[in-house]
Amino acid sequence: MRQNQAFVPTLRDVPSDAEAASHRLLLRAGFIRQNAAGIYSFLPLGKRVLDKVQQIVREEMDRAGAQELLMPAIQPAELWHETGRWELYGPELMRLRDRHEREFALGATGEELITSLAREVNSYKRLPMTLYQIQTKYRDEKRPRFGLLRGREFLMKDAYSFNTSIESLDESYQQMYEAYEKVFTRCGLRFRAVLADSGEMGGKDTQEFMALAEIGEDTIAYSDASSYASNVEMAEVIDFYEKSDEPERERGKIDRTTFENAPASKRLQSRLYAVDDRYVLVVLRGDHSLNEVKFRNALSARKIELVDDKTVEALFNCDTDALGPFHIPDDVKVTADYAVRHLVNGFSGAGETDTYYENVNPERDFSVEAFYDLREIQEGDPSPDGKGTIRFARGIEVGQIFKLGTFYSETMNAHYLDENGKACPMIMGCYGIGVSRTVAAIVEQHHDEDGMIWPLAVAPYQLHLIAVNMKNDAQAETAERLYETLNKSYEVLFDDRKERAGVKFADADLIGLPVRITVGKKAAEGIVELKVRATGEVREVRADEIETVLPELLKSLAGE
Repeated sequence: MRQNQAFVPTLRDVPSDAEAASHRLLLRAGFIRQNAAGIYSFLPLGKRVLDKVQQIVREEMDRAGAQELLMPAIQPAELWHETGRWELYGPELMRLRDRHEREFALGATGEELITSLAREVNSYKRLPMTLYQIQTKYRDEKRPRFGLLRGREFLMKDAYSFNTSIESLDESYQQMYEAYEKVFTRCGLRFRAVLADSGEMGGKDTQEFMALAEIGEDTIAYSDASSYASNVEMAEVIDFYEKSDEPERERGKIDRTTFENAPASKRLQSRLYAVDDRYVLVVLRGDHSLNEVKFRNALSARKIELVDDKTVEALFNCDTDALGPFHIPDDVKVTADYAVRHLVNGFSGAGETDTYYENVNPERDFSVEAFYDLREIQEGDPSPDGKGTIRFARGIEVGQIFKLGTFYSETMNAHYLDENGKACPMIMGCYGIGVSRTVAAIVEQHHDEDGMIWPLAVAPYQLHLIAVNMKNDAQAETAERLYETLNKSYEVLFDDRKERAGVKFADADLIGLPVRITVGKKAAEGIVELKVRATGEVREVRADEIETVLPELLKSLAGE
């Protein structure tokens, strides 16, 4: 492609709200343009990268035995009503009505739609089966940010497996796990697969694939002595606490100031939650934070919500700050984190306005119906696998795999007939990759202060051919000859613009193609310059030897 004709509108300044490096660089280099908050156009260079990531995904999905289809982005509401998710999904689901007042959703995910199609499979002989699509998805994010990392419209690969047994599901899950490792490795990402929560998707077993990056919105908890890694939402805190041998003292009332000045590790914090159709008081140590995902999972709840101050006052006749595991109404269940069980002579709200207790001891002074692992893991905690201690890193979620089980097949009547003619629900798995998000994650890991540094497999072009001065006959002739020759075997962006050399080199660094070929002052001697963007390595070669040199150079960049 001749750069003089290419639509590559580079920018010198970018919007002040472009916080992420990928957002700034993709805008500056003319790969994307924002059309509305969280909504972007992929310009020609960006589209080429997007296509290459898609191709890698397709190749690995096909290699794993999945079949590609394409479903509509507009989904009938009645399918979501079958599973109950129309009411549960929340405001992120973009809903609309047609001229006949029929309700639809812009697809945020595809479980309902794919399950409605799988209902046509009625025999065990046609299973297992894995179907996938690469399609635009929509979520009405409250605060779109970081460019392609959190948008309202994004490109996603979603795959679904349909199985007849847990063992078969395990095999499909493992196939997808291995395919994902290959996808992200080929894209040049440094990543870790971590334990995760399935959230609105349903299901239990799930892992996220995290691209390591400081801008990442997710925190990874990992062991410094093993391969253990988990999203902090799911990282288990083992019950490693030791109870103090100090004697239990008599409980007494104290004021707010005394309570607030007590060590956080000795204070109890109590909060009231509405959990589905009941109230639950949860108690933690003052130096710990409630992990709402663990809390929801421990109680097998579909929805949890922190109760407002007015409701607390109506139920307990005290303000929220003085709430404690005392004067509990009959219809309120008390749960606590494991650490609370080991507390000796602690401090707590007394369940009376502006009144607190000192020397509070579990079991002696208050009852707990059940103890769970409810708190967020902290750096320095023992690793759940018993090896090493926990450290934190930031990550960008680029993929996630789930074992959905039978929730969707049972609620939507997706059954098959087994060997005995008995109707059985299909056992499902779900496997997603954020394709456009992966593009941004690649940039987050592969850039420097001058611009992007594209891995060869996803670069929009392999070679950036630059004629320093197109008015110089030797340079122009050599560059034209090289372009004609190289364009037959390689993807070449040819900077034939009548711009100053400094502008061309700055744009080349910004765009970040793997190899730059510069035709400059030595063109008359038949010598050009090769530069590797990733390493900065520069060498001079004869123009007529380029075709001999390039194959080995590109192989080394591909890691072959």
